Amino acid sequence: MAGIATVFGGSGFIGRYITWRLAREGWRVRVAVRNPNEAGFVRTYGAPGQVEPVLANIRFDQSVRDAVVSSDAVINCVGILAESSRQKFTGLHRRGADSIARHAAAHGVTRLVQLSAIGADPDSPSAYARTKAEGERVVLDAFPSATILRPSVVFGNEDQFLNKFAAMARMAPVIPLVGANTLFQPVYADDVARAAVRAVSSDTLGGIYELGGPDILSFRDIITSMLHCIRRRRMTLDLPFWMARIMATKLDILQLLSGHVFINTILTRDQVTMLQSDTIVAPDAAGFAELGIEPKAMDGIIEGYLYRFRPAGQYTAIHESAQSLNTMNGDS
Repeated sequence: MAGIATVFGGSGFIGRYITWRLAREGWRVRVAVRNPNEAGFVRTYGAPGQVEPVLANIRFDQSVRDAVVSSDAVINCVGILAESSRQKFTGLHRRGADSIARHAAAHGVTRLVQLSAIGADPDSPSAYARTKAEGERVVLDAFPSATILRPSVVFGNEDQFLNKFAAMARMAPVIPLVGANTLFQPVYADDVARAAVRAVSSDTLGGIYELGGPDILSFRDIITSMLHCIRRRRMTLDLPFWMARIMATKLDILQLLSGHVFINTILTRDQVTMLQSDTIVAPDAAGFAELGIEPKAMDGIIEGYLYRFRPAGQYTAIHESAQSLNTMNGDS
């Protein structure tokens, strides 16, 4: 099946992978975003006219309706990890998801996919996890045959996770870790995209799928792999949760007092709360296997985009070969 697919947040980190995969499968794609002028790059993902950014803000009901009309499939990728003055968890994760699902049902959309997160729980102490669960509930209430995808921590070229710590490692001699022993199941963004496209291309898939990569790693293990990849030796410092909460509280207050001129992208109190729980696929959950997808391991992917953080950048392999040759000549 291929027709018209509307991807809310289709120019974002995961959304652009989904948009590209949909175009490859022959879909005409509407990339519904707040700033279409900044999303023009998605046009290159398909043939002329196949992929088009359109104006849509999921906080406004009419905007959602206009983007959904005449669509065959809808995918909602919109989500935030930290709140700002206008972007709130409840407004995006619950109300926005509700608006998309209601209009999808009302306008004859065949398939709906909602991106959520492992750990989504209506009783969670984390506002992020709690509103993600509320979003799942309202989507299934309005569109019972919807597919919910719950990825673990997602990595890929444009991620704000490994790229952030790799950039830090270029300058800082010590990498502070909050929840160093917390477990994750890192999943490649393109594998999440494959799952989303598989869901909208099937008339039988529905329900909730938890998406994790082949490896379960602690936060410390992930950072160690990243440091090995970028060829930098750095100490890691485990920060206790009580200390991290104090730091996050000060940063959150600074954001508030500055009138959101300063945006806390460093560490929020809600993120400290999330880091106290593992983010791995539940033993009884449906996942990639049920979708017929074999996920890729992190180590096989990050070499392709973290190389720029190495001391010699793209020339690291040449430097290492030269050093190896010099060592061999010295031994002889």
